[in-house]
Amino acid sequence: MLVKEYRICMPLTTEEYRVGQLYTISKHSHQESEKGEGVEVVKNEPHEDPVHGPGQFTEKRVHLSSKLPSWARAVTPRIFYITEKAWNYYPYTITADSHSLQCSFLPKFSIYIETKYEDNCGDSENIFHSDKILGDHEVSFLDIAFDEIPERYYRSLEDPRFFSSAKTGRGPLQEGWRQHTKPIMCSYKLVSVKFEVWGLQTRVEQFVHKVIRDILLIGHRQAFAWVDEWCGMTMEEVRRYEQETQEATNELIGLVAPAISVSEVGQPTATHSAPASAPSTPLSDEAPEFLAPPKTRPRKKSAPETLTLPALRERAGAE
Repeated sequence: MLVKEYRICMPLTTEEYRVGQLYTISKHSHQESEKGEGVEVVKNEPHEDPVHGPGQFTEKRVHLSSKLPSWARAVTPRIFYITEKAWNYYPYTITADSHSLQCSFLPKFSIYIETKYEDNCGDSENIFHSDKILGDHEVSFLDIAFDEIPERYYRSLEDPRFFSSAKTGRGPLQEGWRQHTKPIMCSYKLVSVKFEVWGLQTRVEQFVHKVIRDILLIGHRQAFAWVDEWCGMTMEEVRRYEQETQEATNELIGLVAPAISVSEVGQPTATHSAPASAPSTPLSDEAPEFLAPPKTRPRKKSAPETLTLPALRERAGAE
């Protein structure tokens, strides 16, 4: 098992990012979905933990069939998805990925992520007291403005070096911004990757960490670049946006899913444990094909660049 800690600073407060995180995940999932493929939300419900208190449990299925490499499509079921489970006790969250039982023939693989958010520039030491840490682990600071991301994910409008927020006046971010920017917060992420196949373990675990690093950078860049869309939303408003966007995404994918609940009323608790395994990852110097966005396919009109509450309600009224 390879364990690394990533620290990603943002020119936001942790209270602001609580809203921004929910908005960004919902919008990004909708953008990357289409009929038969994408992120289906199965559960989104309150969850009570004896240690961390009240929080939110989500279960998602990331449908990937057509995006798998040809060698994988030849041996996987027609309906293939990764299950992602997350427990959000903000400012502390747990995320775990596992493959469905339909794909149990795949090699044993697991990802487990613990996250803590604090209002500082990433200078808190020993923030995690976890049995996942076996001895020393590498700590990496990720710079949302100046660290490179894969070219295919680059969007000039989402580049913090050029973006300036009309609502908050924050940005563009200059060299050394982490030392002098106020407000500032940090996402501390302890990521454990396990691939228990002799002879391939080290190479695969290192490769997966590279993919995770890119995903973290892209997500945090978008959260800042979209700040004018979610800034000023209350938790009630962003939860409503989250629910309506998730329902629109499930409809777009074309799958029949259970009704999504985001109410504050207590629901049956979810199992608080990290699943043991998830799909294997092809070996190459690039991200796996199924993680890459389509290169030439135009985006469908049903997956708008900005999906807002007014737009959702207008569409519902027209129907």
